[in-house]
Amino acid sequence: MRILLQRVKRAEVRIQGESAEAHPDGRVSGRIGGGYVLLVGFTHSDTNAEVEWMTDKVVGLRLFPDEDQKLNRDVTEAGGALLVVSQFTLYSDARKGRRPSFMDAAKPDIAIPLYNYFVTSLRERGVTVQTGEFGAMMDVELVNDGPVTIWLERDAAQGE
Repeated sequence: MRILLQRVKRAEVRIQGESAEAHPDGRVSGRIGGGYVLLVGFTHSDTNAEVEWMTDKVVGLRLFPDEDQKLNRDVTEAGGALLVVSQFTLYSDARKGRRPSFMDAAKPDIAIPLYNYFVTSLRERGVTVQTGEFGAMMDVELVNDGPVTIWLERDAAQGE
């Protein structure tokens, strides 16, 4: 499981291709103020164990400043929210040629249940969660805060 986490001042995701006349810029699927945008990808060997580990990691990371401007507050202490967006391209392999391979990305029958479990797990920890839509063409708009960007990975085969 891979996540590209970005601390943001605000963010939203719009779904493209639906009712272009009513929503020429796309339908807003999720919108947050301050918090994290989580671009989330899964591979074939991922299980609920990786999701649970990642949930604890995301919720527990102290990436918000305290009164001394030290990064000592987690997302809930900071009153932040999460915008979770599925992103199979996190498992691309561009080492050869000019067209990336996506063979390491989990197929939807594996990824969708894991994605839904991740969103549910985050909500169960008391965090406000907004989402994109799995498999949709999305426009993700965000304002980085800091910027603070963290790469998180949990490999089922290694347990790390």
